[in-house]
Amino acid sequence: MNRLIVLIAAVVVLAGGGVWYFTQGGGAVAQTVASETVADPGDTAGEFGVIDMAIGAEDAPVEIIEYASFTCPHCATFHLNVLPQLKKDYVDSGKVRVIHREVFFDKYGMWASLIARCAAPEKYFGIIDLVYKGQSEWARAGSEGAIATELRKIGRLAGIDGEQLDACLSDSAKLQNLVSWYQANAEAHQIQATPSFVINGEKYSNMSYADFKSVIDGKLGE
Repeated sequence: MNRLIVLIAAVVVLAGGGVWYFTQGGGAVAQTVASETVADPGDTAGEFGVIDMAIGAEDAPVEIIEYASFTCPHCATFHLNVLPQLKKDYVDSGKVRVIHREVFFDKYGMWASLIARCAAPEKYFGIIDLVYKGQSEWARAGSEGAIATELRKIGRLAGIDGEQLDACLSDSAKLQNLVSWYQANAEAHQIQATPSFVINGEKYSNMSYADFKSVIDGKLGE
């Protein structure tokens, strides 16, 4: 976890005319980002003031906490291929609640997190859809400036204007809170790899939809 101190130093974002990792990207046409019902921020902000982003009923009998890095290919595969099936079969019916928690292995994942949390909470899952779908492009864009530009484009596609993006990306206090929040959660659940899942308090590594279904059905007693 000590390397996070180095990462934080590397993610200093200065607004105005100073050094600016998040260089202005090309203009993009804003699109509507699908909204999900998420928990009331007032009910979920913990000691670090960070909201747990979740979909599904708060009283669902099965809770899945997903620990994921925005730069992790396996996390993108889960989010794009497995989560939609889980949502259809279990979340929408009130049986499962899914919480998405960011893991910070690199500064680019931190940048993506600041953008994902820049809009209203109900847009979070729509934005991370864009982040995961475009992962192979933005994460391999090359230089820091190129990656930052691609991430800013995602923010603009989500309907976040330049001024709001600048404010979010220069919020060092929020970044520190996110890192402290991540550290506390990762230590509590002994998270060392992504994606990892905590299902009703029990930790699991990455698995197929069939394996998820087996675990969930077992928890539901079906």
